[in-house]
Amino acid sequence: QVQLVESGGGLVQPGGSLRLSCAASGTISRFNDMGWYRQAPGKQRELVATISSGGTTNYEHSVEGRFTISRDNAKNTVYLQMNSLKPEDSAVYYCRYQRIGDSYISWGQGTQVTVSS
Repeated sequence: QVQLVESGGGLVQPGGSLRLSCAASGTISRFNDMGWYRQAPGKQRELVATISSGGTTNYEHSVEGRFTISRDNAKNTVYLQMNSLKPEDSAVYYCRYQRIGDSYISWGQGTQVTVSS
């Protein structure tokens, strides 16, 4: 099993920046996809960004050009750099691990991001 712990959330003004981190531990495969999802109150959880073991990235349209997902495989950690934050970015952000081969999935507990003046 794989455990994920997110950190880096907080309160930031519109236009500000935050960097989220997700540290993975346990039985980690070298072949996995990592992603960040978010869920605002009363809304469905949505995919924000993904990154493969090889570094291929994909972004939800509204965050394209503002957010950057990256990973450090030596540290078993994935990051989400969030710039030019908007109030509509406010949500609980969740890290997700997906193992290649059997599609085993693990979720983190989430970290709160609030964008407000």
